[in-house]
Amino acid sequence: MSFNDENESATLLINCMDKKGIVASVANFISSNNGNIVSLEQHIDGLKNMFFMRVKWDIKDFKIKKEDINFEFQKECGEKFEIKWQIFFSNEKPKIALFVSKLSHCLYDILYRYYSGEWNVDIPLIISNHKDLQDIAEKFSIKYEYFPINKENKLEQEEREKELLKKHNINLVVLARYMQILSSDFVKEFPNKIINIHHSFLPAFPGARPYDAAYNRGVKIIGVTSHYVTEELDAGPIIEQDVVKVSHTDSIEDIIRKGKDLEKVVLSRSVQKHIRRKILTYNNKTIVFD
Repeated sequence: MSFNDENESATLLINCMDKKGIVASVANFISSNNGNIVSLEQHIDGLKNMFFMRVKWDIKDFKIKKEDINFEFQKECGEKFEIKWQIFFSNEKPKIALFVSKLSHCLYDILYRYYSGEWNVDIPLIISNHKDLQDIAEKFSIKYEYFPINKENKLEQEEREKELLKKHNINLVVLARYMQILSSDFVKEFPNKIINIHHSFLPAFPGARPYDAAYNRGVKIIGVTSHYVTEELDAGPIIEQDVVKVSHTDSIEDIIRKGKDLEKVVLSRSVQKHIRRKILTYNNKTIVFD
């Protein structure tokens, strides 16, 4: 794999109550320390009076050491504006664990993007409640861990999974059509660090065969939603959504195929935005910068 990146950079995500001078203060903090801003995006929620910003800058000649940036930023900007922030560095690869069951389309799409060098990440681990996709992991030389789950062993198996994630320093879990509901305890361990994908037929077409139900109703649009996982099922902050048109000429197989195509694209868009540090969450919503 190869990944062509620019000079090492830092990305700062901030949110706080909207006040005058925030942008100027942050920009001055960067420029006065010999940093070169390469992108800056901001958003104001007028109803909540909340300010959100993503700023990325080249730190090749930055005067402050990486390990001291948080402290200095707090002193210069954070305290003054009561800012909440996160800082990320381009040379620190996100470590992703993929959770799968039996369907392979999302898994293949993610692994293609990974091995083609499109994503600057590490994927050391695939976890599944079935053995069906183990051969795919072996083809890509990725460790495959099988955890059969039932009502009796669910919590015990999740504890083993969490230990494995910690061992591999995983900081993003992607549910690539993982057909298990994660427990509240599991979700709490990874706030805004678990991404899920599902069809957008709910609540009209619940159950195990939504595409069949949609076909029988003659729907004209099918959709897909990707979101961060929270304790409330399928109610986490939405990252990405998309739709595709269908018609009376489409069979159930056609609708399923179109749905799968949409699922893998929307999921990968969400993962890409997360790993490129373009998402801020606030009050169960997301601010997704371009």
